[in-house]
Amino acid sequence: MGNRLSKIYTRTGDEGTTGLSNGSRVAKDTIRVCVIGTIDELNSTIGLILSQPLDNSTNQLLVDIQHKLFNIGGELSLPGYALIHESNVTWLEDHLDKLNENLPPLKDFILPGGTTAAAFCHLARSVCRRAERELVSLKSEEDVSDPVMKYVNRLSDFLFVLARHINKQDKHPDVLWDASKKD
Repeated sequence: MGNRLSKIYTRTGDEGTTGLSNGSRVAKDTIRVCVIGTIDELNSTIGLILSQPLDNSTNQLLVDIQHKLFNIGGELSLPGYALIHESNVTWLEDHLDKLNENLPPLKDFILPGGTTAAAFCHLARSVCRRAERELVSLKSEEDVSDPVMKYVNRLSDFLFVLARHINKQDKHPDVLWDASKKD
């Protein structure tokens, strides 16, 4: 593959539009473009997690997820094109289940935090939830594939479990929400 981005700026977006992969131009504030941006933000937030010391398997899982998020952005940029499939959802569920089986059951809500890597997981989880809300809005107006909807939903669960897993590995207990602290 040759150089696809020989010039970083094109000036084509100076009037507030951007190009989709099918060649059409849309306003930068359309819900489709907003959700693409949030998926990009989520991918960048996962990059923050990856900037922390992690075991090799966790590192590889997150890199694989980053590739899938890039594919989701591509799928959203080219309406009608499928890059995410049910097998991707199953893969994520399998890894989520493996991480979760070694964690103690939760009886209370936990506060985001712990180690820096775990805190970044919680940040990524909240960005992922926003992406999911935006996908729901987009789906009410245009087609969004079921595998994309499921993948983003499972990913927020995965990031929550990964935060707990990382804290457990680093011997940092979950901080449980104390409902009695009202003042």
